[in-house]
Amino acid sequence: METIQVRDEFIKLGQALKAAGLVENGAQAKEVIIEGLVKVNGEVETRRGKKLYPGDVASFNGEEVRIED
Repeated sequence: METIQVRDEFIKLGQALKAAGLVENGAQAKEVIIEGLVKVNGEVETRRGKKLYPGDVASFNGEEVRIED
């Protein structure tokens, strides 16, 4: 499981996927999120701007990313 440290209060889902290296760019992040291929805390999430806070876990393509402060 990849871990991302947030500098602010939250990080947006698309940014988190890019930071973790699960997607190559913002366009790809948008595409996989809209297609319903990304889960946040076990639930399908289709909003690219979904705010992730410390403790949240996003998953895509068998990989998981945990948000930490």
